[in-house]
Parts: sequence; C-alpha cells; structure tokens
Amino acid sequence: MSNENFSYRQIFKATSIFGGVQFINIFISVIRSKFIAILLGPLGMGVAGLLNSTITLLSSIANFGIGVSSIKDIAIASESQSKEPLLRIISIVNKLVWLTGAFGMILTLVLSPLLSKLTFDSYDYTWSFIFLSITLFLGQLTLGKDAVLQGTRQLKWLAYANISSSVVSLLITLPLYFLYGIDGIVPAMIILSCTTLAITQLFYKKLNISLQPISFKKSWEEGLPMLKLGFFLSLSGIIATGCTYIVRIFITRIGGLDDVGFYNAGFGIVNSYVGIIFTAMATDYYPRLSAVIHEKLKYIETVNQQGNVALLILGPIITIFVVFANLAITMLYSKDFLPINSMIQYAMIGVFFKASSWLMGYIVLAKGSTQLFFWSELTANIYMTILNCIGFYYGGLEGLGVSFLAGYIVYAIQMFFISKKIYGFYFDISFLKLFIVQISIAIIALLIMKMVDNVYVSYSLGSIMVIITGIYSIYHINNIINLKSLISKLRKK
Repeated sequence: MSNENFSYRQIFKATSIFGGVQFINIFISVIRSKFIAILLGPLGMGVAGLLNSTITLLSSIANFGIGVSSIKDIAIASESQSKEPLLRIISIVNKLVWLTGAFGMILTLVLSPLLSKLTFDSYDYTWSFIFLSITLFLGQLTLGKDAVLQGTRQLKWLAYANISSSVVSLLITLPLYFLYGIDGIVPAMIILSCTTLAITQLFYKKLNISLQPISFKKSWEEGLPMLKLGFFLSLSGIIATGCTYIVRIFITRIGGLDDVGFYNAGFGIVNSYVGIIFTAMATDYYPRLSAVIHEKLKYIETVNQQGNVALLILGPIITIFVVFANLAITMLYSKDFLPINSMIQYAMIGVFFKASSWLMGYIVLAKGSTQLFFWSELTANIYMTILNCIGFYYGGLEGLGVSFLAGYIVYAIQMFFISKKIYGFYFDISFLKLFIVQISIAIIALLIMKMVDNVYVSYSLGSIMVIITGIYSIYHINNIINLKSLISKLRKK
C-alpha cells in the first residue's frame, strides 16, 4: 500500500470512528428536537434557543478556555513516568473549574435582570436566568472532567459518557416538556446539566485519581499560564457565540420568537448533519497537520488530502438535503417548520465554502499564528453578522440562507488569501476538480428544486443528481483506498 493510500485510509478511519459517535448523539438529538417541535412549537423552540445561546455565551466568557488549554497540559503530564505531574495538573484543573464555575454562576445571578431584558425585551425571564445560573457551575465541573478524560486519551470513556448522558437526559426531559410545555424548558436544562455531570463522574472515577491537597490560591498561581493561553484560544469562540447571540436578538426584534425558532431549527440541521464530518475530522486532522506544518510540501499534501475526503463525503450529503429538504424538515421536526426549506437549501451550498475555509483556518493555528487567527476570525464574524442581519431584514428566513452562503464565500476567499500570501499554500488540481464537480451537482440540484414546478419531475431529476454525486464519490473513494480490498479484509476479520 502506498503512503498516499495509507494516509487516506487513516483519514477515513478517524472520520468513521469519531463520526460514529457524533451520529449517535445526533440521532438522539433528532428525537429530542422532534418531540420539542411537537410539544413546544416554534415559539417554544425560540425561547429554548435564546436561553441556550445566552447561557452558552456566558459559559464561554466564564470558563477561561480551560477545556482547551488544560487538555494539552494533562496530555503532556500523562506521558511522564511518574504519576506526580499528572496528579498535580489534574488537582490544579479541579480547583480552577470550581473557581471559574462559581464565577460564571455569580455573574449570571447578578446579570439576570439585564439578560432577560436584552434577550426577551422584558423582565419576565429574570427568574429563569437565576435558576439557570447553576448550569454554568455544573457545566464547568463537567468540562474539567471531560478535559481529564480527553487529556489522558480515554476517548472511549469520553464517548460513552457523552452518549449515556444524551440518552438519560432525553428520557428525563421529554416528560417535562409533555407535562409543562414551555414552563418545562428551564427545569429540563438544569436536569441536563446534573445528569451530564453525574454520568461523566462515573467514567472519570475509573481513572482512580487521588487529588493532591492544594489551595485555591496556589492553583490560581500555577494555573495562570493555562488560563491565559486558554483565554486567547477561546476568545474567537466567544466572539462567534456573541455574534450568533446578536443575530438571534435581531431576528427577535424584526421578526419574533417564532422566527428565532425557525432559525435555530434550520441551522440545527445544517450544522448537525454536516457537522458530523467537521467534528470527526477536527480530532484527527489538526494533530496530523501540526506534526508536519514546518514541512511545506507535506502540510500542503495533508490539507489537500483532508479536503478531498471532506468533499467526497459532503457532496452526497449536501445534495440529499438540497433535494429532500422538505422531507427532512417534516421527519426531523414537523410541517410547521417547512418555512425553513429555502434557508436550508442555500445554506447547504455554503457548506462547501465553509469546508474549504475550515481547512485553511487550521493552517494558521498549526503555524502558531494565534493573533492572526484571532483577527481573521473577528473580521469574519463581524461581516457575517452584518450579512445575516441584512439577509433577514430583506429576505426573511430565505435571506439567512443566502447570507450564510455569501458569508462563507467571502470567508473562503479571505482564508485563501492569508494562506497563499503568508504561508505559500495552494489547493492542488485533484481538490479543485472535486470541488467544482461536487458544488456544480449541488447547484444544479438546487436550480431543479427552485425552477421545476411539477413535484414529481423535480424530485425525479433531483434524485438523479443525488445518484450521480453518490456514484462519483464512491468511484473516487474506491480509487484512493481500494474499497474492495478493505471490505474483503473486514469480512475475514
């Protein structure tokens, strides 16, 4: 087997492993979303979305990026022959998550009236935010345990913890929505935080960690470099969350809570189902890229190989959602959510550009250009927020889909300019061919669904496009990893 084929097989293997975990979580999320859509409707989804986005924003501000920076320190300490460095860093992280969790809880308590006014334009949800303050504390404790599991490479336990907490939370929270409707949203969020922490603790205990006695002051002093690093790395994430928050508030003001519910539902589909690929590849791609980032030809090859795999997997998925958006919405939510059809179709085309820019964004991070990455992300978030607001103001929900597409076209151009100008990066011919073919098929499918009035004809022609992109992807996947040989090996096992 050639080195190239081996690399591709490693990429597909990593994608299948981590994608499988994401798929299970998404399947559970689909069931939850379906019941929420039926039991709460667009209004309830709007309220839940605003509460969740606000808490997420506060958590991003209060957690100081410990979930990002501590994993690196824990992983390094776990390689030591002595257990002392590992126990020391875990003890420090344990204290820091208590401190930052308490900070987040107090911050939410103090700001609860203001948060209610800013989010819902009334003080009716002040008590909701007061009760939800505990979720920031519990969430930070969970984050610390997740970091330990990930840093010590107990990914199987981490996956089990995530899946188990999703299942248990589903079984507990759905009865609350059924019995109390919108009034059950806050209790459901609190229970979700409690069950997630409890289940994560069960797997965390398997490590048999004996925490060292250390004061909060000493933990803060020794963990300060970790906090500083994590803060700067997560700052771009805070900005992105804040921009999403602004868009939701804008939609609430111009439209209403129903429109926020539609927005959440639509981009829930876009981000979740193609997000399987992004989340799965991120776990494997970034470390591999970092390992060869100082060898120009090798890192360019790594990026292009990852891009090829992304396009081969994303192409059929995107085309399926473009053609069968209405059916997907009805299955995943209900007919009440059909107004998001066009938004999803346009946004799905934008995913091609998102994938391309995402690939190049990791080059900047792997190069260690943290400030460049931050300013690049800040710029992108500003113009994407403006585009989203303009899109909704003039085009409603469909305008949001168009603005998503336009935003990522601009972002892809921006990242290519940075990568080309500063690092000498370029996409090779194989990637460009795949990109042009896959996006062309998806655009043709979109035009068919928009321009052909006869439902039977449009779905028939659209299905042909799905088959074409599927055959095209399978053909190229077979060429790079030899599917027949791989299947025969699996059968022998």
